[in-house]
Amino acid sequence: MTCRRCAPLVLVVLLLPAAAAARQTGAELRDRGLSLGFDLDHAGAVAAFKASIAADPESLEGYRLLATALWTSALFQQGAITADDFLGDTGSPTRARRSSPELDNAAQDLLRRTELLDRTTRQAARPTVEAIYQIGAAYRFLSMLAGTIEGSQWHSLGAARRAYQEHARVLAIDPRRADASFTVGMYRFWAAHLPMWSRLVVRVAGVDADAGQGLRLVEYTASHEGSTQASAMFGLIGIYTRLSRHDDALNIVTRLQQRFPGNRILWLEAARIQFAAGRAADARTSVERGLRMLETETRPRAYGELARWRYQYGVSLAQLKQRDAATEQFRSALQGDALDWVRGRTHLELGKLANNAGDRTRAAEEFRIALRTCASVDDEICVRDTRAELGK
Repeated sequence: MTCRRCAPLVLVVLLLPAAAAARQTGAELRDRGLSLGFDLDHAGAVAAFKASIAADPESLEGYRLLATALWTSALFQQGAITADDFLGDTGSPTRARRSSPELDNAAQDLLRRTELLDRTTRQAARPTVEAIYQIGAAYRFLSMLAGTIEGSQWHSLGAARRAYQEHARVLAIDPRRADASFTVGMYRFWAAHLPMWSRLVVRVAGVDADAGQGLRLVEYTASHEGSTQASAMFGLIGIYTRLSRHDDALNIVTRLQQRFPGNRILWLEAARIQFAAGRAADARTSVERGLRMLETETRPRAYGELARWRYQYGVSLAQLKQRDAATEQFRSALQGDALDWVRGRTHLELGKLANNAGDRTRAAEEFRIALRTCASVDDEICVRDTRAELGK
């Protein structure tokens, strides 16, 4: 079930050195890859999970994590880096992103292996809970892939339905399975926040909409050590932000910063939440910390990443009445690569600054550019805010 409000959060992964990898089991390689992966080394992630498959070729989990690493890398290269890109209003549900031949091959291989395990499990007199879980986890990923790469809500819904059913089945057998609780919880929470007709569709598809219970299940996963704990914590960032529980969201971000000190994007997440909570000075400090990390970063940047930092920096400075410094950051955000929604919102902010300075001609020009740009990518909040500014 992949859409603006219900896509599960994304995995990010990395590798350990090859010499050490040769001495580790498949399970150890997968755990190591997940732990280091949230520190943003995507090339290493692909190598790590390939090594885990070589060490443990019978495990469906390795093939899923390999496909996930390739998917994460593809989205990162196209500018999808924060929780809001997957769960918020800046992510159009019909905006397909590009795939790659390697990702296509990995996804097809995963689907083939999942269907084979599914047939074997159905024929077994007493299928294992782990097999049921792995089938559901594979379909969860295939749902995310369909929604973000293919841009198809309907294709993603079928895979999401299977993921939800299989993991609900796991919980019926063993309610203590925190990994399955994550899937069921995320789907139940975001289904409850869909528009009425979309909620009806997913209900017919078999996905229950229950925000309270969904939240409790995700919190349960986040509180238990395991392969899905970090993903559940990232999921809680989006959920708490949606509920305006900014302190809780920031607490999760702080814990993740301590756990993954090399992940600079967590400082951008912190700034976004701090600004929403009305803490512009804290947001400025977080952006400045992240920019210092970006300056010394040797790994690849995401597409338009610097523009994201500059935009958020400008927003914080504008809130603090540092108009000249904010204008400089916004102008910098428009230089080089940037996502269209970032460009649109940057022009909106420049229009506000011009209007406050009494330059109505300049303000109107910036607002018109913002309106065209935001409308082209279905950024409804930006369109609404820009029209309100033009109306003034």
